[in-house]
Amino acid sequence: MRPLEIRLLFESDIPSAMRLKEAAGWNQTEADWQRLLSLEPEGCFAALKQGRLVGTTTTTTYSGDLAWIGMVLVEPESRRQGIASQLMKTALGYLNGKVEYVKLDATPDGKLVYEKLGFRVESSIERWSGPARPKSERSSVQESGVGLHLSLYELDLLAFGANRSELIRTLIEKSPAPPVINYGADGSVSGYALVRRGTKADYIGPVVSTDSGQIESLLDRALHRLNGARAIIDWNKECTVSTAVLSDRGFVKERDLLRMATGLVSKKTSPFVFAIAGPEIG
Repeated sequence: MRPLEIRLLFESDIPSAMRLKEAAGWNQTEADWQRLLSLEPEGCFAALKQGRLVGTTTTTTYSGDLAWIGMVLVEPESRRQGIASQLMKTALGYLNGKVEYVKLDATPDGKLVYEKLGFRVESSIERWSGPARPKSERSSVQESGVGLHLSLYELDLLAFGANRSELIRTLIEKSPAPPVINYGADGSVSGYALVRRGTKADYIGPVVSTDSGQIESLLDRALHRLNGARAIIDWNKECTVSTAVLSDRGFVKERDLLRMATGLVSKKTSPFVFAIAGPEIG
């Protein structure tokens, strides 16, 4: 029997990767896999047994300081054979010397695997889901054009702590609706929310604002974009906004995620981030 092979993940692997994703009950689409491959073509990896894809992991680097590991998947019948650990070691080897610290969002079941690799728990995320049911009437606020994206990137850099403008640009380009944007007194972007499609539900995130009082407006306008479809939002527990804004709109908590980090001491996710971009990308 041939030993486990770990190689680069290719676009031709996406159908098999989707099979692993479906087995795990995750929400990503083929477009999400394509985005990850386009952002880091040399940093996404596949595990194969006898030529069959049985595991994946991806990496995304941001501004030379931070990288994110995501899509750590192993088919159910091949679990507990060390495949996830081998994929993680390959990903960390690729990132070694490229960035100062690495983060990921783990399920509680994955926590032990990542702790053995030097990751420590940094903060918590809560996944909430429900119908897209806004509380407020549809807003008449005029949304932005491309010219305001630079201000949006500056806000995201402030909130996220690393430059992920290329990721945000691709999320906006592929979104089924334009970004929801709030403005400060000086006309710059003070808050924004993005939406995108998922296989099980539409996804809301990131949702970022320097003013917690804007969150309900951002969320309602994002929900209006989805026209009643089921939605998922991953709420950052470091933010100062109560989850009542979610439960009041019909969302219920599904599960917890653990934000973990390794490398140099890094800051927790900013309270300006109400909802993350996604467990696979931060």
